[in-house]
This record gives sequence, C-alpha cells and structure tokens, in this order.
Amino acid sequence: MLQLILGGARSGKSRLAEKLATDSALAVTYIATSQPLDGEMNERVAHHRARRPAEWALIEEPLELARVLRETARTERCLLVDCLTLWLTNLLMLEDAERLAAEREALLECLASLPGEIIFVSNETGMGVVPLGELTRRYVDEAGWLHQALAERCQRVVLTVAGLPLTLKGPAL
Repeated sequence: MLQLILGGARSGKSRLAEKLATDSALAVTYIATSQPLDGEMNERVAHHRARRPAEWALIEEPLELARVLRETARTERCLLVDCLTLWLTNLLMLEDAERLAAEREALLECLASLPGEIIFVSNETGMGVVPLGELTRRYVDEAGWLHQALAERCQRVVLTVAGLPLTLKGPAL
C-alpha cells in the first residue's frame, strides 16, 4: 500500500507515519531526506532519531529517492520516507530545473511497481498566503503539484492537524 501523510509543521504527521510503520508488523526502513546543515536541523534529526525503534534500518538520501525506493522496496518491508518537502527543497537548491523534473518523474514512474508498504510524509504548504519571492513561490507550487500527483497514486491519503488524522482517501485509520 502507498500512503501519503500530509500536515503542517508539528502537526503529528511523522508520529502518525511511525505508528503506521510499526503497526504494519513488517521490517521498517526509514528513508531520511534531510541534510542537517545547521544546529537547529541537527536537533530536529536527533529528535526523530531518538523516537525511532532501534531495529529500524536507516537510509539517508537527499536527492535520488526513486533509486533508493527501487533498490530497497520488498514485499516484507515497510519504507517510511520523511520527508518529501525536504527532498524537494534539496532539489530546488541545486538550481537545476532539469534535475528536479527528472527526479520527480522517476519517483512518480516507479511507484506502481514497488512492492511492500510505503509511507510518505510531507508538509502541506498550500493552505496559507502566497509567499514573497520567486524561490518560495516555486517551492509551494512544486510541493502542491507533487502532492496532487502522489495523492492520485496512493491508496491512502491522510491530513494530520493537531495530532489528529483526517483520512482524505482510502481506508479510515
């Protein structure tokens, strides 16, 4: 099953995704897309790391998400990708529109053939004012388009607000 968990900052989306991964009773591989480049991000990574079960495998991949999914997905495995908007940011910061488009397309193309459970976590950014600045507007646009394309392909889509999940598509939680 492909699942997309959306929510704002500190909405409980990662915690929900971790619970779903645990409840799957499958071996879990956590795919981290962040690049902890400063002290604040290092603290966030440490917080997430401390919360995860020790037996979960970890793969850190900031750019080539489709490749990692193809190499790692197995029928007996749950992959938890946290988070897509950090992955998108990493690609946007390359300032290579062709690379972003290629990686996005590779991700969307591989989804139908992946075995096992896959849970994607992402920040819902399209619920506020239009941001100032070309890069931030592009980020919001790209995130929105990515979420729409993923939601179309996922069997379950959940919006998390204040720690409460609202199932938008698929079986209720």
